[in-house]
Amino acid sequence: MDDATAWRTSTERVKAWREGAALHVRFDNPAKHNALSKDMWEAVPGLLARADGDEEVRLVVFSGAGAKAFVSGADISQFEDLRAAKEAVRGYEQVAEAALQGIHEFAKPTIACIRGYCIGGGVNVAIACDIRLASSDSVFAVPATRLGLGYRFSAMKNLVDLVGPGAAKDLFFTARRLDATEALRIGLVSRVCEPADLPALLDEYVTSISTGAPLTIKAGKRIIHEVLKSPPDIDHELCRRLILDCFESEDYAEGRRAFMEKRKPVFKGK
Repeated sequence: MDDATAWRTSTERVKAWREGAALHVRFDNPAKHNALSKDMWEAVPGLLARADGDEEVRLVVFSGAGAKAFVSGADISQFEDLRAAKEAVRGYEQVAEAALQGIHEFAKPTIACIRGYCIGGGVNVAIACDIRLASSDSVFAVPATRLGLGYRFSAMKNLVDLVGPGAAKDLFFTARRLDATEALRIGLVSRVCEPADLPALLDEYVTSISTGAPLTIKAGKRIIHEVLKSPPDIDHELCRRLILDCFESEDYAEGRRAFMEKRKPVFKGK
């Protein structure tokens, strides 16, 4: 089975392929600025499940097709069919929540590579990722108050954890648009560069992450999740085991040898 076949998705509007150690997931609905339809949400959990079990995949990169949008929100043409009735609302929200929680809880690093519009559901996808790289022509907004829809708890928590309650209220109450400079200033994105430089910036991150020690990265990501919990809910025993796994790994021995031999380490995640 070739790589293209291995990462075939359930919809033509989501493309996936592995490039080196990175699985790329591209939302491909350019006629609607990559607005997320139900089938696009549904494709995400299956891809992440496969990526989780594939030792060749060290990280996942999410992007949007074309230069105009990462994701411009939900595909509102489906709202009457999928969100007007109570049962349809529940079904749609369950699918979207499963995709976003899947991204947020994924054990390996995730990157949102953003160019153009990153609106509504696009922001939700981006803030569910670990790192957000954006071109200087990107635009961000959370327009829930202009649609009258409910904003799920998990997405609000991700937003507050990332930018703080003050900035989250500003973005949510006003539904105003932010340029990339302001998004960087408030911490909504990690790095900003000129559009032509975005592929090189992404490659820099992919290389840095894919050559790092996988067990250390996995432990760090999970412990950060624990740090964000309320103190009574923190699983200190889990954190202790994750750290111990790193020190007892073959990669730790390789890291020490490489340091002494003044060479780059080759980590295997074992």
